[in-house]
Amino acid sequence: MDTNELTMSTKYDPKAIEQGRYDWWIKGKFFEAKDDEQKQPYTIVIPPPNVTGKLHLGHAWDTTLQDIVTRMKRMQGNDVLWLPGMDHAGIATQAKVEEKLRNEGKSRYDLGREKFVEETWKWKEIYAGHIREQWSKLGLGLDYNRERFTLDEGLSKAVREVFVSLYRKGLIYRGEYIINWDPSTKTALSDIEVIYKDVQGAFYHMKYPLADGSGEIEIATTRPETMLGDTAVAVHPEDDRYKHLIGKTVILPIVGREIPIVGDDYVDMDFGSGAVKITPAHDPNDFEIGNRHSLERVLVMNEDGTMNEKAGKYEGLDRFECRKKIVKDLQETGVLFKIEEHTHSVGHSERSGAVVEPYLSTQWFVKMQPLAEKAIELQKKEEKVHFVPDRFEKTYLHWMENIRDWCISRQLWWGHRIPAWYHKKTGEVYVDHEPPQDIENWEQDQDVLDTWFSSALWPFSTMGWPEVDAADYKRYYPTDCLVTGYDIIFFWISRMIFQGLEFTGKRPFKDVLIHGLIRDAEGRKMSKSLGNGVDPMEVIDQYGADSLRYFLATGSSPGQDLRFSVEKVEATWNFANKIWNASRFALMNMNGLTFEEIDLDGEKSVADKWILTRLNETIETVTRLSHKYEFGEVGRVLYNFIWDEFCDWYIEMAKLPLYGDDEKAKKTTRSILAYVLDHTMRLLHPFMPFMTEEIWQNLPHEGESITVVKWPEVDERLTDKQAASEMKLLVEIIRSVRNIRAEVKTPMSKKIKMMVHAKDETILQTLEKNRVYLERFCNPDELIIKTQIETTEKAMTAVVTGCEIILPLEGLINVEEEIARLNKELEKLNKEVERVQKKLSNEGFLKKAPEKVINEERAKEKDYMEKRSVVQSRLKELNG
Repeated sequence: MDTNELTMSTKYDPKAIEQGRYDWWIKGKFFEAKDDEQKQPYTIVIPPPNVTGKLHLGHAWDTTLQDIVTRMKRMQGNDVLWLPGMDHAGIATQAKVEEKLRNEGKSRYDLGREKFVEETWKWKEIYAGHIREQWSKLGLGLDYNRERFTLDEGLSKAVREVFVSLYRKGLIYRGEYIINWDPSTKTALSDIEVIYKDVQGAFYHMKYPLADGSGEIEIATTRPETMLGDTAVAVHPEDDRYKHLIGKTVILPIVGREIPIVGDDYVDMDFGSGAVKITPAHDPNDFEIGNRHSLERVLVMNEDGTMNEKAGKYEGLDRFECRKKIVKDLQETGVLFKIEEHTHSVGHSERSGAVVEPYLSTQWFVKMQPLAEKAIELQKKEEKVHFVPDRFEKTYLHWMENIRDWCISRQLWWGHRIPAWYHKKTGEVYVDHEPPQDIENWEQDQDVLDTWFSSALWPFSTMGWPEVDAADYKRYYPTDCLVTGYDIIFFWISRMIFQGLEFTGKRPFKDVLIHGLIRDAEGRKMSKSLGNGVDPMEVIDQYGADSLRYFLATGSSPGQDLRFSVEKVEATWNFANKIWNASRFALMNMNGLTFEEIDLDGEKSVADKWILTRLNETIETVTRLSHKYEFGEVGRVLYNFIWDEFCDWYIEMAKLPLYGDDEKAKKTTRSILAYVLDHTMRLLHPFMPFMTEEIWQNLPHEGESITVVKWPEVDERLTDKQAASEMKLLVEIIRSVRNIRAEVKTPMSKKIKMMVHAKDETILQTLEKNRVYLERFCNPDELIIKTQIETTEKAMTAVVTGCEIILPLEGLINVEEEIARLNKELEKLNKEVERVQKKLSNEGFLKKAPEKVINEERAKEKDYMEKRSVVQSRLKELNG
């Protein structure tokens, strides 16, 4: 290999390095699972992003972690499958396409179902292309040959199989139930698609008259419009105030309907009046009470949130408009006697933001208890799903133990159509994989399945299931690791686990690596309303994919949130720049060294032995921590080794032989530089794939790409603890000398007298043997190393392990000039201390100034006093 000056540019330019590299990797098929029976399979399925728009920073973080794991496993000799794919995202995608149509002056009803679905597929193709572009920009090592989509034919087959199977087992049923209804999108929502927000509302206190004219009963509600659907008033059966009323009736105001008073243990005697109105069609708790007392269910609202014909004179009004009107009417009749302001938690649709309406509806449900029990039981076994960090297992189990039946039908057109047909004449229900033969007599259910129904099958449906002999399913399932955020433990992780157990008999993944959410620098959640969102592609354009990836991967510990700041990404860019410059220096000094010529058996300096020892220790630590997914710690270890030890110390020390006349020493140094740099690039590769590939390609190497070379292993022959200990001593001495020089403002270029008092003969021999380093990096004009040193000279000293460093003042500074300078500095600091203390003793200032300003002044006082103390100590030393 010739000198690499021409192939490695003088400046680190991420754009130039990353340009075309991903296409080269894809063309080389380095990311394809090879189905190599000699290798252990390792599988990750990507959490499929929604085809609704651009990937955000959370996706970048999530996929970077997966890429790190899969690149590492590939280098460690596994047959790696990282399967890509995307989610059709029913509600979200339909909302986007409907918005697009609205902007064109159309609605989905103008197009009809078939044409609308065609339009949505076009949308999907465009945005799937955007997502693939972003994946490539991030450098993700995905096997595109196996890319899947949650609405593709194979997954649709799996969805039908699961639906029909659960239906036949009695685990899917259709029934009337109070569900979360979004009047804006006119669809059902599952519990976890509802976001609760505190809203300023009111308690409306009303009196319902007893039908026999003997009095009235007081109730309160936050939703007076629902009273039109009341079918009872409930009291606690042990409540002495109302016991005698159970079985009697009241007249429902406005409507005039006679409704019973029932006794039910659900009622809290100590809350409010102890009597509650019961509206079974509009409240989940009332629905249960209604079932217990065989009450009628009166639905008074339409799907769009307007009042229906059962609301009488309020028909056609929006629910909130109706509330205003009914309150006015009830006040006028004297039924409503008090309005009490009240802040309460109100459910909002995660998708549309509309206030969710508890609504009686006929929907499809999954009976959850039998499925959840198996999943809970699994966690007691050895082959359980391992949560990282393990505290999230409790979160998962708590939800599973308190799970409610899952409403799986959605009133949408985009999604998996429910495989159920209704006979046009008899109303008979037919559920199967295919429609009935006499299809003209049947009508298919209009609804589609909840997006999470198909996503729950993702780990095995993507592998060819329900074909249990499918090659990928047999080889790559169950998967090894799932990487995702803690915000979808309920939505997705739990559902994959119980569906995986039910249909494959196995856990869908061995480990679940949980990360947090990305927040802004102030710790706020990123959102459109705050305008604090960050486009990862813009960050890549500015700093490169490697810098963004390294920051995301190493910026927090598992399960913790990550604060994004441009300054931190910039710091990572500086790290990459440092690596680039150090690598370029090493490559320019290789002098044509080939891979075959690398020889580590020559006579090695203490620096050579030390860097090889530290490399071994770094390999061991990085491998061990990576196995535990502690990438934040891995980042710290790599940073310290590369920046502090390899770049700042070894490369500087390597210049001595490289610029010297000893050809053997030059060859050994070149070999060690090549070997250490090669292994360091391998360790760093999963984090910074683009730059490491570029540097590695310029190094003497064997193999086609760093993506498929062997992961570094510890070579015990290269560990020398003695040399490491000696090097530690040399570094301590050099640092101490540099610190003293900095303290007294004596530049490194100025030669000084230096004495080292060694505590014993062994330390003396070590220092004499490595005298060349002390002379080179401390720049003494005279270096005395002895076990006995007596001096009467004024000096600056430092104590390190095994010796004392003595630097006579005379050679370091002009004592008189330094005393004058320090006196001037002391005078200035005295004035500052006096000024700030005067301010802090002023009662007026302390009363009027904001706490932040007062704290700033206190911090200044502390800083000035500390600086003054240092100056006083130095003056004391100099004045003797």
